[in-house]
Amino acid sequence: MSTNKNEFKVKGEELLKKIKELIHEGNVRKLIIKNEEGKTYLEIPVSVGVVGAIIAPVLAAVGAIAALAANFTIEVVRKEDK
Repeated sequence: MSTNKNEFKVKGEELLKKIKELIHEGNVRKLIIKNEEGKTYLEIPVSVGVVGAIIAPVLAAVGAIAALAANFTIEVVRKEDK
């Protein structure tokens, strides 16, 4: 299995909505939230077994981070079946 990376640029108020959308896609392995300078704020490992158990606290943390800055980059690491 190989991985594929994508990046999305979002404004602070759009951050939580985009994270929820990406988690629900199901083929995401990890989400990395970075500020405008490229500093990593949060890395979220996403796996099917853990999503239900940890999603609420993670989304609360993402909401708090969204208040810190205006613009973010979300790096999405996806799993690809070959």
